[in-house]
Parts: sequence; C-alpha cells; structure tokens
Amino acid sequence: MAAAEARGAWCVPCLVSLDTLQEVCRKEKLTCKSIGITKRNLNNYEVEYLCDYKVVKDMEYYLVKWKGWPDSTNTWEPLQNLKCPLLLQQFSNDKHNYLSQVKKGKAITLDNNKALKPAIAEYIVKKAKQRIALQRWQDELNRRKNHTGMIFVENTVDLEGPPSDFYYINEYKPTPGISLVNEATFGCSCTDCFFEKCCPAEAGVLLAYNKNQQIKIPPGTPIYECNSRCQCGPDCPNRIVQKGTQYSLCIFRTSNGCGWGVKTLVKIKRMSFVMEYVGEVITSEEAERRGQLYDNKGITYLFDLDYESDEFTVDAARYGNVSHFVNHSCDPNLQVFNVFIDNLDTRLPRIALFSTRTINAGEELTFDYQMKGSGDISSDSIDYGPAKKRVRTVCKCGAVTCRGYLN
Repeated sequence: MAAAEARGAWCVPCLVSLDTLQEVCRKEKLTCKSIGITKRNLNNYEVEYLCDYKVVKDMEYYLVKWKGWPDSTNTWEPLQNLKCPLLLQQFSNDKHNYLSQVKKGKAITLDNNKALKPAIAEYIVKKAKQRIALQRWQDELNRRKNHTGMIFVENTVDLEGPPSDFYYINEYKPTPGISLVNEATFGCSCTDCFFEKCCPAEAGVLLAYNKNQQIKIPPGTPIYECNSRCQCGPDCPNRIVQKGTQYSLCIFRTSNGCGWGVKTLVKIKRMSFVMEYVGEVITSEEAERRGQLYDNKGITYLFDLDYESDEFTVDAARYGNVSHFVNHSCDPNLQVFNVFIDNLDTRLPRIALFSTRTINAGEELTFDYQMKGSGDISSDSIDYGPAKKRVRTVCKCGAVTCRGYLN
C-alpha cells in the first residue's frame, strides 16, 4: 500500500471492514494513510477488548485483543499491566450477565485449571464485538442525521447487532416515476407570523402552534408551516417540523419481544413535535406488492399517505430515520399529523409525530399503527395506518386498552 501511494493516488471499491484492512497492514508491516496506518503507529498496541481470563500462580491474567491487530496476535497480560478500567468493568458485567442467564447449578465461572469456562469467554467476546458494532452504527447515524437531537444505540437484552439492510435518510426518498416538488408556489411576507395572516390562513386552516411551540389544533387538521418563499426568518413560530428532532433519542433493544424500540433521553412536553416518519415514497400498487412480502416476514413499515387520496405510501423498511424503530401501542404517546411546507401537493403530505402527553426521560415512544393523519382509528376502514396487512399480527404493546392485533 505504501508503494502504491508513492506511485500516485489510486483506489478500488472495497467491502472489507476498516479493522480488517488495518489488521492486514500490521500483519504485513505495510503503511496506508487512508486507513490510519502510518510508520509512527504501525507498531502501536491499544486494548480493543478483553477475550478471556485465567489465574496462574495466584496471578490474574486477561487475554487481550489488540485494536487493529489480527486475533493471532492476542496475548495474555497480567491484570497489573492493564490500564483500561472501562473494559475491565465491561468484561465483569458481561460475565455476570451471562451467569445470571444460566441455572444456579451451572453457574461455575472457572474450570479446574482456573480458566474461564469456554462458553462464558465466547459470550464475552460476542458482547464485545456487538458493543463495537453498535458504537460504529451510532456514530454513522449521527453523521447522517441533519437535526439537533443526538441518536444513541443500546442493547442490554441480547446479542443482536445493527440491522444489515437499513439506510438512514432525513427526508422522503421518491422511487423512480414519482416527483416531489419541494418548492412552494407562494410564501408569506409577515413580520410576525403569530399575529398576521400567514401560510395557514392562505390554506384555509388555523396556525398549528401556540407561543410555546406546542400543537394546538385537533388531530386530522393539516399543518401548514412557513416555507422557503416566506420572508420570515428561522425563528418564526410557524417553523417547527422543518427544524427536525430536537430531543436526544435512544434506539434500544426491548425486553418484551418487540425487537428494537425508541426511548427519549430527556423529558418531552405534551403536544410537542418529536420526529417525522420518512422512507421511500411508492405508489399504492407497489405498496400492495411489498405488503404481501412484508406480511410473510411479519413486519410493518408501510404508511399510507391518504390525507386526500390514496395514491402514495411511505415505506420505511429499508430507508428511514429513527421513526423506523418506533413500536406500536394501542395507547400511544405520539399522534400523527399531516404537514405541508415546501411541497404543497396534498397527495404527498409529510408525516409528523407529536407527543400526546408529557413523556418522561427513559420512556419508550410509541404510536398507533392504525392511526391515520386524520386521527381516525375506526376498525371500519381497512387501508389505514402504516401497512395494509392481510395476515393478522398479534400486538405485544401490553396496554390496558390493547386491541390484541396490530391490524
């Protein structure tokens, strides 16, 4: 690689992970600035995680995986030489978590040779690799997001890692043949949109927000925010959804069998904007086709854009934002609203989720998958909510008012 750099810049597509490339470089004693391996750090050793544990002559040893080095270079190091208190604590926590999952009669940590049981060591390595993978995914999500709130990822339940076929986006992704005109035809000239005749009035509806930036209109009423043609500035009280999520949220692994979920890390006041529901915009016909495939997998990511018509659907299965991971509840704390900003095509509203009550820090966020932008959840209608479903899916929300099924 160093020779290649000397001859001139060139590159080829590579599907190998950065870690693997670094390991190859160090093993072959090559340098490559593009992946962070230089002559200065070629022989550096940093503890990436701890793999195993044993006691020899009353001295404790840990098997160390060195960052950027292949497993073949792992070495046993005495505890007194390790200056990584966080990794030591994680090793201890993972060991205790494993033991808590096995029967008391089998909870023997060391074998006769005072070495850690192989099953325990294997579990600890898997948790360490999972932790690294989730941290990288968290970093990627925060690089891709365009809103203020931070995104965190947490899994203390199982060994599930990041989803393999999910791509983070910040706005609708139209499929071929669908055009999103993101330029309004008119805008306001208000000096104070809260008191003057503004965009909502032009659309024949009320201003959606009060002075505390809380929604004051009933479900089913559309939100018309100021757009790029308006003369008001970014502090306009009618620019809320377009500013994106303001709260730090955590994608976490649920313990009730619902897979991933989303919880807030800060208190959210009632009637506040929380997030948008985004994904691929597809036709109703395509949604019907994909819906049959999703039925067989038991997943629900289709959201019909049926504010005035039923021509388009949002599919957040592969492309989406944090809302992709929000679970259903028959007693939700989020409410759906249709929003129009730069695109005023009533067939293609943006979908915004607002809090229905005060949501405390650490509480899971949920919305009703059968809820339309109109606020209607009548069982008389079949094609509402995210996903037209043909196979009844059992609901696991646990609410007192649970209907028993997602559809």
